[in-house]
Amino acid sequence: MAAYSYQPRGVCSSQITFEVDNGIVRNVRFTRGCNGNTQGIGRLVEGMNIDEVISRLKGVDCGGRGTSCPDQLAQALELAKQQ
Repeated sequence: MAAYSYQPRGVCSSQITFEVDNGIVRNVRFTRGCNGNTQGIGRLVEGMNIDEVISRLKGVDCGGRGTSCPDQLAQALELAKQQ
């Protein structure tokens, strides 16, 4: 199991931490941001395949920012796949 930490850009969250275990996303945690929403995202993606999470969350926009906490998680997961 590999642990990752990502500093999101353009959103209220200041850090995203997560683990990937054989392609499965685990223990997603957001620091700051909309607490209920970010907890919900973490719980929804728990146990999902990394590619499925990326596919579902990539491109989600928050208030015209061009990104969102879910989109930032997708970007973090893409980076994790490259490592």
